[in-house]
Amino acid sequence: QVQLVESGGGLVQAGGSLRLSCAASGRTFSRNAMGWFRQAPGKQRAFVALISSGGSSTYYADSVKGRFTISRDNVKNLVYLQMNGLKPEDTAVYYCAAGTRGWATLRQGESDYWGQGTQVTVSS
Repeated sequence: QVQLVESGGGLVQAGGSLRLSCAASGRTFSRNAMGWFRQAPGKQRAFVALISSGGSSTYYADSVKGRFTISRDNVKNLVYLQMNGLKPEDTAVYYCAAGTRGWATLRQGESDYWGQGTQVTVSS
């Protein structure tokens, strides 16, 4: 079992920054790729970023590449999403997910474990 709890969302002006955190429980955290996804009002949940189990590989959606950075701390069981240069179109609920079924599956947005989400609102 893996439990995920996101934090760090809030209201920020365009051009600002936020850092989201995802705290994971479970002894298998360091074995799993982890990902961030987001869901804007009226839209489907979309992929944002992935990080491999050891943290050496990352992958980003084109819309956030160069602005967002995913990282992890396997000692503290934390995954981060540093978001810089925020735009109004980044407004969404952000979710973290565990890749217990592998990197490729997580990249498709499939996971047995999701957090409850944290709201990010970017004002223009």
